[in-house]
This record gives sequence, C-alpha cells and structure tokens, in this order.
Amino acid sequence: MGRGALLVLADGRFPAGGHAHSGGAEEAVRAGRITGAADLEAFCRGRLHTAGLVAAALAAAAAAGADPAELDAAADARTPSPALRLAARKLGRQLMRAARATWPSPELDAVARAFPKGAHQPVVLGLTARAAGLGPSDAAYCAVYESVSGPATAVVRLLSLDPFEATAVLARLAPELDLVVDRAVAAGTAVPPALPAASAPLLELGAEIHAAWPVRLFAS
Repeated sequence: MGRGALLVLADGRFPAGGHAHSGGAEEAVRAGRITGAADLEAFCRGRLHTAGLVAAALAAAAAAGADPAELDAAADARTPSPALRLAARKLGRQLMRAARATWPSPELDAVARAFPKGAHQPVVLGLTARAAGLGPSDAAYCAVYESVSGPATAVVRLLSLDPFEATAVLARLAPELDLVVDRAVAAGTAVPPALPAASAPLLELGAEIHAAWPVRLFAS
C-alpha cells in the first residue's frame, strides 16, 4: 500500500474529525496571541516542538508495535488538561471508526473493544498507519503535519486570513517538521520507547478556558 495509503491518511478529507478542532488556535485568537500570519507561525512552531513532538513519538511507537494500553497511559500522563484528554479520546474514537472501515484489522478491532470511549488520537493514528502497511516515520509525519495544519486551517476561518499566507507558514515550517519527525521516530522506536514529555502549559491552560465558553466555533 505504501505512499498511496499515506496520502489517504494525511488527506484533510479523511473523516477523522480533525476539522472540528483548532489545536488551541481559537482560544489564542480570542486572547490576542494570534493576530496574523507571523503570530500563527510562532504558535505553530511552539505547538510542533511540544505537543507535536509528543504526538509523533506516540504514533511512531504504536506503528512500531508497542503496547497500545501502555502508550495510552503514557499519553494520559503527558496531557494534564482534562479538556485536552477528552478531545484526544474523541478524536481517537472518530479516527478508529474511519480506520476500521478503510483498513480492517484485528488489532484495530481489539483496541476499539479495549477503549470504547476512544484511545488517545496519536496512539490510534499509529495503529492506523500500521494497519495501512505504513511505518513509524509515516505515522510521525502524519502527526506532526496535523499538529500545525489544524491550527493553520482554523485561523483562516477565525481571522479570515489569506489561505496563501497560511500555506506559506506551513511551507516555512517544513524543515522543522523533518527534524521533529527524526526525534520522534528515534524516541518511539527505542526499546523500550523513550517517549518525550515536552510540555506546553499555555496550550493546556487555554484548553480549559476554551472548554468553558458557552459558544465556540471549534470543539477544542
């Protein structure tokens, strides 16, 4: 299946639920931390090297065959915000539904039974990559790209930012995505996995603030 499966998994039209989440960008926009392309780039860079790195390492480890239950517990420990834990499990549940329909796998079925409310999304992402015949590097690339493309897409909607400017932000970050993937794969495929615990306290605090809003455009 190879790279064709990678294109399907990384496609924004893959029904994994990510379009409903801003990766913290909605709260950052309202707080005035993102006002344009330069702020978006700084926000995405910070997210890439913290939450993005952790997600990519978890996905790489799952794709390499590490125990999903242990990885899910590790993801919980690295996500202090209850709102973010809930969002990660909702996204994991939605991704699992799409993955099982697209790449049926006994391993996916077993994890779906073990986590009826959803495992953390990066863990499910790695298992999905594995079911699709992809490797740890492919899973990590999907994770890091999601970590920056979600906020970029959200800010286009939130600020009416020129889509070309948002795409240029992602292009400028591309070399850093490669570096983060290398770190994530090295950590996730170590025996046992040496998962990073890079923290982003402002994202965690922002998620709790965002979850309390009575009206919002994005789920997180």
